[in-house]
Amino acid sequence: MVHPMFSFGTRWLVAMDTIEKILKAGERQAEEVEVCLARGASVTARLRKREISYAMGSEHQALSLRVIRGGRIGVSSTGNPRAWEACLDAALRSAALAAPQEWDGLPGPGDKPGGFVNFDGSAVPDPDRVREMVRGMEEGACRYPVEVVSGSAQISQYRIVLANTRGLYREDRESVVSMGLETIRDQSTGYEYETSWKMDIDPGSVGERAAFLAATSHGGRDVPTGIYDVVLSPDAFGQLVGSSFLPALSGRNVHTGRSRLANLLSQEVCDPALSFIDDPGHPRGIGSCRWDGEGTPTRTLPLVKNGVLRSFAYDLKTAYQYGCGTTGSAVRSSMGGDVKIGFHCMTLDGPREEILEKDALFVHDVVGAHTANPLTGDFSVELANAYFYRGGNPEYPVRKAMLTGNVFEMLGETGGLSREEKVVGCCVLPSIRLKNQRIIGN
Repeated sequence: MVHPMFSFGTRWLVAMDTIEKILKAGERQAEEVEVCLARGASVTARLRKREISYAMGSEHQALSLRVIRGGRIGVSSTGNPRAWEACLDAALRSAALAAPQEWDGLPGPGDKPGGFVNFDGSAVPDPDRVREMVRGMEEGACRYPVEVVSGSAQISQYRIVLANTRGLYREDRESVVSMGLETIRDQSTGYEYETSWKMDIDPGSVGERAAFLAATSHGGRDVPTGIYDVVLSPDAFGQLVGSSFLPALSGRNVHTGRSRLANLLSQEVCDPALSFIDDPGHPRGIGSCRWDGEGTPTRTLPLVKNGVLRSFAYDLKTAYQYGCGTTGSAVRSSMGGDVKIGFHCMTLDGPREEILEKDALFVHDVVGAHTANPLTGDFSVELANAYFYRGGNPEYPVRKAMLTGNVFEMLGETGGLSREEKVVGCCVLPSIRLKNQRIIGN
């Protein structure tokens, strides 16, 4: 149950009536109509230095419509569901301007899905609770000689309904809990965060890790340019694979010439020890779900299995356009936003080991991953909070260095995955050991 100030209450019943009105009005003008209505409540506390600057709440709502008429698809969205008539008119006008394409219909009602996958009723958007979370991070940071720069904590709950004129009706509840803290010691900074759909994050641990990074990065040394084994944290690894490898698994990118993996189905594309699997039932996934953004039931999708490319991801539009089947990979670009191809909970499977027992350069974060070439996979990133490990222990922090290479090639020879995992966006990832990587020292 949400905090009283954020209660959905009667307004949600009114919203249900709005959906019925939209469907009835829309089916008189189009062959199919899809309605996605979302409402959310959030409360956020922000920390500046040692002072909580504010702890405030907000409510959000969004309406997204999609109409299909003569194979032409029109979409429109608004943050004011009361303006649904104007939104429907805009979607119809959008369809009139769209090019026709192959279309075989929206999903029907199907089997009724089970309970909510990523909703914790105890994750209440309450100002006092987020203040406690921020103070908990601050207390954790006090264990090291650092200054707190900034921090924040947020608790959100969402309610989403997806319905269409073919009789589909799906209702979901979601919760998100997140917090992060930035610290500094002289010129060395450290940032750590955690995200979950339930109240299982330890604020003190988040603050302590942020402070540890700043404190132990102080007084770094140079490393000579050369070839090293590199261990990437979940954050660093997620940024690099998210820049080109994961987008290359999108069916839309494959068929529009924007994927390096386009012609490699059933071929080896990475180390045979690795498997990339989209697992919509993962217990920690923020995007875990029983149905996708179009109402298609989701399933475990092995995209790369034991190094071999097995599948690409498709939503309905792309599947119909290119004669494929949807993989249940439609996601909403934002709360109640438009549909796009994406992943619900991308995971990486492989041998779990103590990957820092042998000498390696450990990299907590990278700067500049967004500049990687999305087609070729070439990248050059600056290392942040990096350490040289010898004999399983950090020997010294690395002051300044760059990692250069190719995302697709770097996955060719790996040395195991960590047992610990972290939620990174739409992924749940371990740390990974990469062999023979080029480091440019100072």
